Amino acid sequence: MQLSELPGYGKVTLALFPFRWYETGRWLIRALKYVSPSDVTWMPHYIEENGHAKGHAFDTYEEARAFSKEFNAQIADRAASLGIDEVLRTSLTLKAEKEITVQERLADEEFVMLTEALRRNASAARPHRSELILPTDLEILRDMLFEQLQEAPYLQIVFFHRYRVALARSGEFDWSLRLNPTKKCAVHCSREKIARGFGLSGTTHWGKTKVQIRAELLPRANKLLQLASVQKLLIEAKARGQRVVVIAGFVFWYEESGTPGWTVKTVSGDSESKSGETIWHEGTIISKNHGRIVVLPYIKENGQKVQGHTKNSSHESKALPRHPDEYVEVPFEVLQGDLMIELFGGLPYE
Repeated sequence: MQLSELPGYGKVTLALFPFRWYETGRWLIRALKYVSPSDVTWMPHYIEENGHAKGHAFDTYEEARAFSKEFNAQIADRAASLGIDEVLRTSLTLKAEKEITVQERLADEEFVMLTEALRRNASAARPHRSELILPTDLEILRDMLFEQLQEAPYLQIVFFHRYRVALARSGEFDWSLRLNPTKKCAVHCSREKIARGFGLSGTTHWGKTKVQIRAELLPRANKLLQLASVQKLLIEAKARGQRVVVIAGFVFWYEESGTPGWTVKTVSGDSESKSGETIWHEGTIISKNHGRIVVLPYIKENGQKVQGHTKNSSHESKALPRHPDEYVEVPFEVLQGDLMIELFGGLPYE
């Protein structure tokens, strides 16, 4: 099929971003297309090869993200080429930029989780190649299985993209149980590398799993406050008037009531929901309680701006309220998620 025959071919591409192509283990570029001044949508991005259209994919996330980042530097210029009035153009540019910010934050957060999952199991025993038990007709997978278990020895399910085969562990070394190698299975096997590293399963509800992982990472994140490099970063942020700094799912929060100082909270999944995918960076957070979770300000699909706030999760007791005289309205700043990986790397492993 030619490029001109594909759905959305005539629509302007405002931005690009890599999404995991679970069935292949690669990263597939998707395009944020202009539909109307109030509507953008993600669609497949294609390139032409030998006169035919093909999906634009990369072997690594780093390569794909670098490509997208270069393209996304011109979002405002592409919006300007649409010939819409200035107010609509500004709104559209903001919406596109925030869509990219959300995807970056989600990807950064999961990379932080994967890094910590592997770190937690760095000293776990690895099987010998000869100990692995596979179906007799899948002996060709022995080396690939061995390599995956060398990286993540805790895995219970594994997907082999090249052969479109999935296996499950049924004993310490027994991998003779086959799974149906569907797309859903590939998704579960990918998430397994993160979830199982925290003693959870890659097959359970992903949103709930990530909530549990964030809670487990919070004590480790709190230790970052002891690092001189982090203290310097937060002092500089406060000098710029920022009292909330967001990095890959964690919030460094400066509390002035009680004993003044920095604490660590987590970002709520609410800001990643369908109704709030566009983070409103110009907004602020109004804290009426001492909740441990921060909902970042966001813009709904209908354009309504929702103020940021603090809360506890639904299964916890209600957050301790502040006195009305102590309500605080604070600006926030979002930093690159890979910074959290670097900061975690600075902590000695427990």
